[in-house]
Amino acid sequence: MRKITLSFTLLAAILLISSCGNSQSATTSKEVKTSLNTNVQQAEVEELLNYLSSNELKGRETGTEGIELAAQKIEGIFEENGIQKYFDTYRHNFEIKGVEGFNVVGMLEGNDPKLKDEFIILGAHYDHIGIQEPVEGDSIANGANDNAAGTVAVVELAKKFAEIDDNKRSIMFVLFSAEEMGLVGARKIAQQLKEDKLDLYTLFNFEMIGIPMHNKDYIGYLTGYENSNFAEKFNEYSGEKVLGFLPQAKEYNLFKRSDNYPFFEEFNVPAQTISTFDFTNYDYYHHVADEAEKLDVAHMTNVIESVIPGILKMANTPEKEIKLIKK
Repeated sequence: MRKITLSFTLLAAILLISSCGNSQSATTSKEVKTSLNTNVQQAEVEELLNYLSSNELKGRETGTEGIELAAQKIEGIFEENGIQKYFDTYRHNFEIKGVEGFNVVGMLEGNDPKLKDEFIILGAHYDHIGIQEPVEGDSIANGANDNAAGTVAVVELAKKFAEIDDNKRSIMFVLFSAEEMGLVGARKIAQQLKEDKLDLYTLFNFEMIGIPMHNKDYIGYLTGYENSNFAEKFNEYSGEKVLGFLPQAKEYNLFKRSDNYPFFEEFNVPAQTISTFDFTNYDYYHHVADEAEKLDVAHMTNVIESVIPGILKMANTPEKEIKLIKK
């Protein structure tokens, strides 16, 4: 990875965010994003989205050639951008019902001698349901929104944080497999990391972020919103309301239905998911028509850019300020 010198502009921005405290509202989202150079290339977002949800990958079902191609693509991007390996390779292997699966795992070690032993995980599942009963001659469930979109977010964030190169805590990037088989990949690696005695601060998971919500004063909703102060602190760090509460997320218990949940079970720390699928804005869940052309790439790019300041501040605060709410 090519090291970059921390510019006076970036240093000033970090100090500004750190000093805001209760006066955080004085720092606008635009100022934070511009100072931190959060720009993500929309063309690269679109290119990776198109590849992961292409017919060539045939729906990325766990154990198939399609998900192997997806993994190779992600590994290549990690390698190109200097993302380190946590295990001996980028793969964490497991078996489920006779099927060989693997999560793709990279990391950026923190630059603080003490805080680097604490980890933030950014995650998304990169598998989908593969070949289905044909609908109008189409049998490939491409899984663009579910969850190539979230996968692209994690990969782009890995690239961006490698470029910024200023995280005190270590950041792990995990693309989970076998989510569609019951959160299997997430459960397997959560158990492994627990055995490794990983000091996990938070996990931030990305699920179905391809279409914007309407008439909301936030960018994405956070599952398990009421379980922690994650959203409150994250919005404070970001200088805008990035994360909000969606009643349907609680009604349908989405907190337990994505890859964040096994980490909450194993580590008992804030482990939550951001999504922009609100049950009214996308009709193609687990459908062969869940294709890239139906997604809003500009919105996806905005989601990715909007979470960068909050994640960076989360990685750099002296204390673990995001905590579960005791009930």
